[in-house]
Amino acid sequence: MIIRNFYEAELKLQSSHKGEGLVGNVRLFDKADFESSLRFFYYTEIPPQASIGTHRHGQDEEIYVILEGMGTITVNGQSQEVRRGDVILNKPGWSHGLTNNTNDPLRMIVFEAAL
Repeated sequence: MIIRNFYEAELKLQSSHKGEGLVGNVRLFDKADFESSLRFFYYTEIPPQASIGTHRHGQDEEIYVILEGMGTITVNGQSQEVRRGDVILNKPGWSHGLTNNTNDPLRMIVFEAAL
């Protein structure tokens, strides 16, 4: 059994894909932890007015699960507001970025699988 708690883990602050400000991440699991095609499983916090810069994943699919807060996701040049409960699928090769344009943190789970 492997259990990790993202509320108890220390956030690592860093620029995310050349976005604005610093984004907090906890890498809960990485490729070595899985026997499947999953590559990583993160807990991420985007502070107010910060962002994950626009980027692409070659042959991987990535999912964002919004736990708390609101923001704007841009996928292939189209933007849409997202909020708590939304689940965003980023397909291989799709351009995507996420901005927290509110005054409250945006908290989410991010995971990626290889094709």
